Amino acid sequence: MRLLSFETAAGDSFGAVKGDGVVDLGRRLEGGRRTLRGWLENGAATADVARLDEIVDRSEPDVLLEDVRFLPTVPDPQKIICIGVNYGDRNAEYRENKSQAKYPSVFLRTRESLVGHREPILRPPESEQLDYEGEIVLVVGKPGRRIPRDRVWDHIAGLTLMNEGSVRDWLRHARFNVTQGKNFERSGSLGPWMVTTDELGGRDALHLTTTVNGEVRQDDTTANLLFPFDYLVSYLSTFMRLQPGDVIATGTPTGAGARFDPPRYLRAGDLVTVTVPEIGSLANAVRDEE
Repeated sequence: MRLLSFETAAGDSFGAVKGDGVVDLGRRLEGGRRTLRGWLENGAATADVARLDEIVDRSEPDVLLEDVRFLPTVPDPQKIICIGVNYGDRNAEYRENKSQAKYPSVFLRTRESLVGHREPILRPPESEQLDYEGEIVLVVGKPGRRIPRDRVWDHIAGLTLMNEGSVRDWLRHARFNVTQGKNFERSGSLGPWMVTTDELGGRDALHLTTTVNGEVRQDDTTANLLFPFDYLVSYLSTFMRLQPGDVIATGTPTGAGARFDPPRYLRAGDLVTVTVPEIGSLANAVRDEE
C-alpha cells in the first residue's frame, strides 16, 4: 500500500493511492487518526494494514493525485535521523580516510528543512552550493529501544524517499558537525509516499537513482550499504527510543554535485528526481529563495 500525506481545500489528511487518485483515510478512521503519524501511533500492526486495504478496496478515490498538494510523507515526525557516508563507493570519495568507519555517522534534520513531492526546494541567498542527495528512508511504525537486528522489521512501517539537500560550504562552518548545512529551510524533500513493508520484498537490492534535468547523477543499490537497514535501526535504538513516525534517512550514493570537477551544484529551474522502482519517484524543482 502507498500512503501519503496531503493537503486540499478541506485541510490536511493522509490517504492511500488508488489508481490515479487518493482514498482519504484520515476522514474515514476514528480515534483522531487524521495524520499518518497519528495512525502509526495508534498501532499500525499488520492487522491494521489489512483493515486499510479493505477500506481502500471498497472506496472510490476522493481526489485526484494531480489535485493534491503533497506534504512530506510524515509532516510532523518527532525525529528526522540521517546517516552519512553509507555506500561503499561514497566512502572511497573521502580521500583523507578511505577505511570503513566502525560505526555510522549520524546527524539530525528539522521538519522545516523538508518539503513534499512536487514542492519547490529553495536555494538560499547565502550560498551557491545547494546540492542533492537521493536517499531511501525508513519510517518507524512501532516504538522500541535496544531493538535486536532480527526484530527490526517488526518496527518499520514502510519506506519512502528523500532528497537530503545540503548546502556544502555551510557543512564546514564548524569543525565537528554538519548541522548548519543540513537544515536550511525547505532545502530538501521527503516523499512522495510510504510503501508499507508488506509490499517490499528484496530490501537488500533496492536500486536508487537520482537525476538532475533527466541526467543520471547517482546510481547504486542497497547491496552496497556499509551499514544495512537492520543494523542502523538496532544501532540507533541503542541510545534513543524510536517512536512511530520517526524517519531514518539511510545515506546517499556517490555522484552528488560536489564530487564533480568542477562541482555541479543546483541552480534555479533544475529538476531533481529520486527514484526507487519499488517505492516511486520524488521530484522537486529548484527555486531561488527570495
